[in-house]
Amino acid sequence: MVAMAISEELFERACRVIPGGVNSPVRAFRRLERAPFFVKKAEGCYLTDEDDRQYIDYVGTWGPAILGHAPKPVLEAVQAAIPNGLGYGIPTRVEVTMAETVCRWVPSIEKVRMTNSGTEATMSAIRLARGYTGRKYVVKFAGCYHGHVDSLLVAAGSGALTHGEPDSAGVPAEFASLTLSLPYNNREALEEAFARYRGQIAAVIVEPYPGNAGFYLPRPGYLEFLREITAREGALLIFDEVMTGFRISPAGVQGKLGITPDLTTLGKIIGGGLPVGAFGGRREIMDCVSPLGPVYQAGTLSGNPVAMAAGLAQLRALEEGDAYGRLEYLGARLEEGVRAALRDVALPLTFKRSGSMFCLFFTQEDVVDLDSAMTGDFGMFRRYFLSMLEQGVYVAPSPYETGFISTAHSEADIDATVAAMRVALRAAARG
Repeated sequence: MVAMAISEELFERACRVIPGGVNSPVRAFRRLERAPFFVKKAEGCYLTDEDDRQYIDYVGTWGPAILGHAPKPVLEAVQAAIPNGLGYGIPTRVEVTMAETVCRWVPSIEKVRMTNSGTEATMSAIRLARGYTGRKYVVKFAGCYHGHVDSLLVAAGSGALTHGEPDSAGVPAEFASLTLSLPYNNREALEEAFARYRGQIAAVIVEPYPGNAGFYLPRPGYLEFLREITAREGALLIFDEVMTGFRISPAGVQGKLGITPDLTTLGKIIGGGLPVGAFGGRREIMDCVSPLGPVYQAGTLSGNPVAMAAGLAQLRALEEGDAYGRLEYLGARLEEGVRAALRDVALPLTFKRSGSMFCLFFTQEDVVDLDSAMTGDFGMFRRYFLSMLEQGVYVAPSPYETGFISTAHSEADIDATVAAMRVALRAAARG
């Protein structure tokens, strides 16, 4: 194990003043039984830690870094915006341009409201759905994460149709009782829920491609089924595309598959690396948001001019050239290499990918929902992760997270990653 003197010292200091030493739990490397490394700088697809070790990065700030770290167009836009002030609490031109851009890229969004995070966006979308429909229940799916909103931080009950149970201390059972947590990719469970709670379900919220329990995909026709049953039952369909928006395609999963949700939540890429979220949808629904309608939503820093400038610059850069073709090419190259490596080391593990998002599951089962994702062998993953890190490749420090490729990755980076994986997979298999 390479020494990490400075990172370890920083982590010790952090643990004295920050809960767990981190400002978001997965950064702690807690189950990996080692301290996290601390980043000094990032550029392109590379991270450099405080001990001057460099890593090829496949976490990408958990999704926003689609152009890589510190892309020139984004830095230039931020540098141009800063001299005008960091925020005003009053409308700006750049907010209008961002809203017009989002509506142009995502046809299902006729109006959009900016927030400061994906969590704020999903919280607001749920409130709006309840306000618009006058109904109280919301359906979510086990394995889909929609931020740390009380009513959405809910685990499945003991049966498919029991009320949800709090998934965190501090969430009253009364809040969780308004959320029905069902298995993803299971049509019958949702049909039963609508039958039992007829006329009471305000919305179904879903990550169309779940990316918070690893990364897996809907069965053919499943998302179309969600669209059909919600429309029939008078409930809203909310696509949480905080992670997949502007990454799977210019219009996210809905654009790739041609499905039109009622509301969409966004984040990550539209911030260009700064804190931004958004929710939007049909005009008549969005007009229920204050100040036009009775559903209250506000945020002092929402539409921050520097964050808007960063996000716009990133979106404009994605429009130039063939960014999505490049991401698909690199993703396919990685997938080909991973599958070859798995054959070579005789490990029949499960690999999922769409475009620039991917996950290697340490299970032989086909992963289609949370239960199948959780069959993975954590010990194997730990050995794999530590070997990859030792070789200078940073993948998510949890087996239940998604990997991201950026346009800054090169063919050489992908090939070096596959070579490291061969070594790491052998280490994982040794036990």
